[in-house]
Amino acid sequence: MSLVELPEPEPGVGEIRVRVTVCGVCRTDLHLAEGDLAPRRHGIVPGHEVVGTVDRTGPGATRFTIGDRVGLAWLGRTCGTCRFCRRGAENLCLAPSFTGWDRNGGFAELVTADEQFAYRLPDEFDDQHVAPLLCAGIIGFRALRRAEVPEGGRLGIYGFGGSAHITAQVAMAAGAEVHVLTRSAEARALATELGAASVGDAYDRPPCELDSAILFAPVGDLVPVALEALGRGGTLAIAGIHLSDIPSLDYQRHLFQERQVRSVTANTRRDGEELLATAARIGLRTTVVPYALGEADRALVDLAADRVTGAAVLDLRSP
Repeated sequence: MSLVELPEPEPGVGEIRVRVTVCGVCRTDLHLAEGDLAPRRHGIVPGHEVVGTVDRTGPGATRFTIGDRVGLAWLGRTCGTCRFCRRGAENLCLAPSFTGWDRNGGFAELVTADEQFAYRLPDEFDDQHVAPLLCAGIIGFRALRRAEVPEGGRLGIYGFGGSAHITAQVAMAAGAEVHVLTRSAEARALATELGAASVGDAYDRPPCELDSAILFAPVGDLVPVALEALGRGGTLAIAGIHLSDIPSLDYQRHLFQERQVRSVTANTRRDGEELLATAARIGLRTTVVPYALGEADRALVDLAADRVTGAAVLDLRSP
């Protein structure tokens, strides 16, 4: 990435301009920087876990007033008219726009957004600690639903970064028994601190048969590992936007007895609203590692090398 000066953006019809205080660093930003995701346009500004205050409103924008604290997430706009939008599945919209991919994101001092896709943020969280909820939290929340953990069930979590450490807390608050499998010793220590029933290496067998599992690590080799750990009728949800190639599956070992695999695509605004409300209600704790804006490249390198325990955030108030 390059640190450059850009013209100040102006909000369009129905848009707000946000003066950014903090922006989380998501693994999707890393995929974009490393070329796993092709940029939608040259010179895009990444960042889609944006926290800041409204400093200007465009024509027709009435939802927020100047000075309101807001958050922006990955889903930046939908068409509202396709068959998916009409049935409430706006995460599958045929003509969406994504923050930090289609439109400039929050690795910047100023960013504009459709006001209908901005979130009011709970007062229980400061700017640094609420930022990871805006993608890591929302996607993990959706993945948890897709995993269909039965009441009091056993959930395996593969990978334990920004999204997983949030999702684990939501799952445990709902009564699930959580088993964490990750290669990072620091992440295993955090999982233990947060109350995981067991922790192990990513390729270890959990101590019990799982009802559900969520794969957060973008490692296709872990798909058969997670499937083999599932019991009858178990569901594996894959949370990432990018995944390396999946090796061959054996029907009897990995899929028989009604085990299933599900992907997770983007989020709906309802997911975001419900996650933020849940996080405030259960007293969820995010673990963050702050960086200055000029250290964005270092944050991505640290994320790639598993040197970030919890979630990385860029704090634009840092010198």
